[in-house]
Amino acid sequence: MKSQTRREFAKLSLAALPAAGFLSIMSRLNAAEPAAKPPGKPNSKVAGVQLGINVPYSFGSPLMSGDEILKNCVALGISGVELRTQPVEAFLGVPAELANPKGNLTKDAAAAIAGQLAQWRKSVSMDRVKEFRQKYESAGVLIEIVKIDGLYKMTDDELDYAFALTKALGGRAISSEISHQDDDLKRLGSFADKHQIMVGYHGHTTTTPAHWEKAFSFAKFNGANVDLGHFVAGNNLSPVPFIKQHHDRITHVHLKDRKLNNGPNTPFGEADTPIAEVLRLIRDNHWNIQATIEFEYAVPAGSTRMAEIARALKFCRDALA
Repeated sequence: MKSQTRREFAKLSLAALPAAGFLSIMSRLNAAEPAAKPPGKPNSKVAGVQLGINVPYSFGSPLMSGDEILKNCVALGISGVELRTQPVEAFLGVPAELANPKGNLTKDAAAAIAGQLAQWRKSVSMDRVKEFRQKYESAGVLIEIVKIDGLYKMTDDELDYAFALTKALGGRAISSEISHQDDDLKRLGSFADKHQIMVGYHGHTTTTPAHWEKAFSFAKFNGANVDLGHFVAGNNLSPVPFIKQHHDRITHVHLKDRKLNNGPNTPFGEADTPIAEVLRLIRDNHWNIQATIEFEYAVPAGSTRMAEIARALKFCRDALA
């Protein structure tokens, strides 16, 4: 990702700030004060709704470090995240050849690497994980949701590690792509119930309400990560009735705007997804559902990814005002 100066970061975050913060930072920028105090800690909890972001995915750089992710979140004024484990395990010292194996691996080679990774995970100190968490919380960013890839292929020991890692990071839920295999949902659900941490299964355009409801039937702590854009594009329905019925099972919603009939992603407010309606529904009912920006539309000419995320965040703030 292209590096940016502190001044550029401040400018990008203006659109996401309340009026008072906007004027204060603009004044400092215009005065070009070399020793100006930085803005306070980020706060994207608006009217009781925690606005968050899926990272590093939304920043377009899967190998981004934890420090780079945190810097971007602070610049944007975002105080809650759904964080993938790759930057956490990189901080913990996972060997690169295990985290990102190169080349086309044979089945035996892939199995060998998976075994070595499982052994490495047994060695992880949760005290080191708490160091990572402390850095984020000291900066004002909460790791509420932990996105973990490859859960269905993990050993039992690794699944215990995944839930322990989530707790150590301060997470209240794990997110995972939803499986179409009942046995996967039953097995993962049994670990969720054991650790009493929700698993929010992420749905795509092929995911129907019935698919999630089946997952709910297998375990008390099986939940849903409802991607609003995918739901609308794939089901040609509003997600509002489903959210109302199953709000206690929903860990977080992914915010993106898509058109009906498998239509494309667009900037917020330009397609058919009821983003504002869902945000107000969460607000008015005081539900503990993170509203998580997942940035996926093409960056318009003359703009930047950071500027577009700031625009999406402002859309959400305005909807909740």
